[in-house]
Amino acid sequence: MTSSIVEEIRLSQGPVDLASRETDAAPGFTGKKADGKAALAAMADELADLQERLWAERTAGSERRVLLVLQGMDTSGKGGTLRHTVGLVDPQGVRITSFKAPTEEELAHDFLWRVEKAVPSPGYIGVFDRSHYEDVLIAKVRNLADPAEIERRYAAINDFEERLVEGGTSVLKCMLHISVDEQKDRLQERLDNPEKHWKYNPGDLDERALWDDYRTAYEVALERTNTEAAPWYVVPADKKWFRNLAVGQLLLETLRGMDLRWPVAEFDVNAEKSRLAEEASLR
Repeated sequence: MTSSIVEEIRLSQGPVDLASRETDAAPGFTGKKADGKAALAAMADELADLQERLWAERTAGSERRVLLVLQGMDTSGKGGTLRHTVGLVDPQGVRITSFKAPTEEELAHDFLWRVEKAVPSPGYIGVFDRSHYEDVLIAKVRNLADPAEIERRYAAINDFEERLVEGGTSVLKCMLHISVDEQKDRLQERLDNPEKHWKYNPGDLDERALWDDYRTAYEVALERTNTEAAPWYVVPADKKWFRNLAVGQLLLETLRGMDLRWPVAEFDVNAEKSRLAEEASLR
């Protein structure tokens, strides 16, 4: 039931029209909510096994690693995706970076300076909760950089991601696509439930007022940075269960496609078995 999800959510080349893309759909999946949750849970053992192989390969000098980029409007579910999908693997092999407003030191460097420092080491699954794309999204909408600099950044991002891929990083870029109505419902839920007040930020309404501007900025960014080396996946995010399933399936298929192998022993296994047996016999 999940084999075509990745194919369905992968963004095709050319102009992007987010208004025409459904946010409440489950493309490539024929089941219902319970089926989707069960399908995600069923991935856990294989995901854990493949992640351990990725981690083990680093001991043999492998440079391979995975970088999952999560972008989306407020309440689109970046945190939920982390808990329900990335949470299926061993946290020791995961590195999560949440990019906030840049510090004075970071602003003194090129916008990719802090991002390059956060690239996961070999063997890791790295996650960017928001990312370098903030520098062509909020920077564009809020006029934090002039148009010429924004234009330069699209090309810089493509060069950066191509270098990552050439160096052994599998880059997975997911835009969690939520509707304006669904966002309103989720914000209302945070206001109505005292246990969720900590998740509410009054600034979210300020950003919401610029919804159309953000959608345009996303459309431009997606089109300009949707490359063969690092394509975009637009994930319908109104259904939380499908959002989690889709990202999980993308991660699983990526790890499968890496043909990960257990490192071959660099010692004489039989000799070590004999040594261990002899040691035991002397006790």
